[in-house]
Amino acid sequence: MKPLTKRLVAAGFATLLTTAPLCLAAMTAPAQASEIKYVVNNQAITSYDIQKRAAFMKLQHRPGASPKLAADDMVDQALKSQEMARRNINISKAAVDSSFAKFAASNKMTAKQLSDILDRAGVTASHFKEFIRVQMGWSQLVASRYRAEGGGMTEQDVARRMLQQGGAKPTATEYLLQQVIFVVPASDKAKLGQRKREAEAMRQRFTSCETTRQFAKGLIDVTVKDLPRLLAPQLPTEWADMIKSTQPGKATNVRETERGIEFVGVCSSREVSDDRVAQMVFQSEENKDGNKKGEELSTKYLGELRSKAKIVER
Repeated sequence: MKPLTKRLVAAGFATLLTTAPLCLAAMTAPAQASEIKYVVNNQAITSYDIQKRAAFMKLQHRPGASPKLAADDMVDQALKSQEMARRNINISKAAVDSSFAKFAASNKMTAKQLSDILDRAGVTASHFKEFIRVQMGWSQLVASRYRAEGGGMTEQDVARRMLQQGGAKPTATEYLLQQVIFVVPASDKAKLGQRKREAEAMRQRFTSCETTRQFAKGLIDVTVKDLPRLLAPQLPTEWADMIKSTQPGKATNVRETERGIEFVGVCSSREVSDDRVAQMVFQSEENKDGNKKGEELSTKYLGELRSKAKIVER
């Protein structure tokens, strides 16, 4: 997948990610009788669907949240879901459950605790999971649409940029990294504190990637992974700043993830310059407004679906 395409996927899913942390207070929403309010291409949207979306928007602190905005949101979701079906975009239950669990972890709770709070708030876990499923699928559709419209930097684009810069190829730092994971099962989050102390002790002893496995031998549930060489623009967003500020032979600070407690050892780094680096660096510069492009394309795509749809308000 091209770099900007990846950013478009991320932009499409950002609606979900930026809801963390939600205002997850234990509240109870009154149940109401359900009746059909909209029919979108023969798909019914009920007052109960709208009620759940309104409760979800309340948790998100969405500006201008109202029953009308909640209804519009549900109509848009129906159109996106229908387009996913038409284009054979299938998001597995396992993928949705994984994202749900990751979202729960980001709010310092288990999936079961998140489900209970959503149910009490009148959102329901199933409503939130359907929201996740559609967001994931819609992200893929937007990325596919971008590719179909000729998105991405070509070799000719790279050559043009190089000529503009006097023919000089840009350089980028290439990293050889090692990932160390102190595994904490989702069902045993009480051990996070202990595991964090263990990871911090090992991180402080880190001097090179050759000795990591020796240090890990006497520890339980510790995974050491040698990563492929990565250029600076390829570094995962959540790790990039820490890795860039860490000297070779040292390790990043520890951080909590959905897997447990982790840190990354920097085995070595070097400056490289070739055609691959040039394309990646130029692409990275071009992608600084990738989220904006993704939002614009998503809005355009959804507008087209609405213009062709049969939407009946009851």
